[in-house]
Amino acid sequence: MTTGAPPPTRPARPRRSRLRTLLPLGVAVWLVLEIWLLVAVAHATSGFAVFLLLVAGIVLGAVVIKRAGRRAFDNLSRTLQQQQSGVAPSTEGGGGNGLMMLGGLLLMIPGLISDALGLLLLIPPVQKGLGRYTQRALDRRMSAAAPGTVGGAFRQARMHRPDGKVVQGEVIHHDEPREPGEPYPPLNR
Repeated sequence: MTTGAPPPTRPARPRRSRLRTLLPLGVAVWLVLEIWLLVAVAHATSGFAVFLLLVAGIVLGAVVIKRAGRRAFDNLSRTLQQQQSGVAPSTEGGGGNGLMMLGGLLLMIPGLISDALGLLLLIPPVQKGLGRYTQRALDRRMSAAAPGTVGGAFRQARMHRPDGKVVQGEVIHHDEPREPGEPYPPLNR
């Protein structure tokens, strides 16, 4: 006997993004290449030479990260001092610190391919070109984003219904201000 109700259907699974699909494969290929290259260099020279290369990469990476961090902290201090004195802070000279830190991190990761990429990121023309490309890509993404404030994005709410439909809404708080000595309300309210 049927009631005429359609059988329950499962909502369609959301499609995985290309990045989420290819990233694990890319990391696996990168690790295999790193190990293969380390074994090939160890076979051509000696295991001790490969060990010295890896230790040198870790030490050089630590020095680069420390230097870039110190430079970033000095730039931050200088900017804060300029703001306190009423002078408009300059925007030049601090853009390569993040790429220097990334280069140092790549040097610290054991492997020769990551060391080569880390050394490449330490070259100033590469830093400038990659910085400009990143800035343009970020500007394109931000201009394509929906208008609104960051706080407004956190106030948006999405409710997923069992049938797979999404109901958008906005969170509205009606909190009464509490007195300075008054205890906080219970969490299960």
